[in-house]
Amino acid sequence: MAELTAEQLENAANAALAYFFEKGSTFDQSIQDKPLLKKMKDRQKTFPGGNRNIELRVVGDYVTQIMGFTNDDTVTYGNPTTIKVLTYPWKEIHAGIKVPFTELKIDGITVSDSTTGKSTRDVSGADMQRLAGIFENKLADMAEGWARGTNTMFWLDGTQDAKQVPGILSFILDDPTSATVVAGVDQSTNTWWRNRANLAINASTPANQVLINTLQTELRQLRRYGGKPDVMYAGSTFIEALEKEIRANGQYTQDGNTGSQDPSMGDLFFKKIPVFYDPTLDDLGYAKRAYWLDTSTILPMVMDGEDMKTHNPARPEDKYVLYRAITWTGGLICRKRNANGVYAIL
Repeated sequence: MAELTAEQLENAANAALAYFFEKGSTFDQSIQDKPLLKKMKDRQKTFPGGNRNIELRVVGDYVTQIMGFTNDDTVTYGNPTTIKVLTYPWKEIHAGIKVPFTELKIDGITVSDSTTGKSTRDVSGADMQRLAGIFENKLADMAEGWARGTNTMFWLDGTQDAKQVPGILSFILDDPTSATVVAGVDQSTNTWWRNRANLAINASTPANQVLINTLQTELRQLRRYGGKPDVMYAGSTFIEALEKEIRANGQYTQDGNTGSQDPSMGDLFFKKIPVFYDPTLDDLGYAKRAYWLDTSTILPMVMDGEDMKTHNPARPEDKYVLYRAITWTGGLICRKRNANGVYAIL
């Protein structure tokens, strides 16, 4: 049976943790595709610590007006005070693993807390390889658990856990006209602070192209105030309905569906905007939905120095267990709701 000192075990754990996450395995280990998570990771930016919330300043109302005058007519002056502050909370997210010494013993490795012989003990390559395999298995589990949890968190509205980051569903609402305060601004009295929504699209007859026509109309509205929707995430039923309408009315050629990309031959696009199947929407019961996003307006903000921070807690004196963890401190923000929308078929 191989014997390691506590220091050797600590060093091996640190090296394994650093290598595993530095090489980007956090999201490579995904079992189920998570396209929203990948996009959010690519879009992530930083903010300085020191405040309880992430704050953005926006203007949606403009009050200055023009007026005609001649000679000594009296004119008026506007006093714009229309800046509003968007407030998004930042949260602290943790994932960790433990390695009980008992498990190491089962795999033929004992750990000595004694410093005696620390400088002379030689651990074979085979023993270290066996130890690396143990860490690899646990770190792979932590990586997938982190990816699953973060992906779901970025979708949900935050009511599932007050200590988690409110996600997409916290600011892309089913009813954007209700008297609901989103990020500190009342959407019912500020029409510019509303997402688009249509949850009653009748796509039962593909030849009628109701879904395609609705999306064409909505795309104009999403772009109306400078929005640039660049990706759509959809559930399986929504995608099937869109594919049926394209197939029912498209003209097929040797190179695919004229004027667009044939969904039977490649990925699905709408007006050159990619449409991704996101399995998480099926898991959430939203197979009939699609979320059309302008990802230049939606992004995670991570506190400086707190992105995937590794932690090496000291072993408590009353437990023979090694601990390792990663943390992330940040939030998810939306700075332009009217460039994003939610759509669903009946």
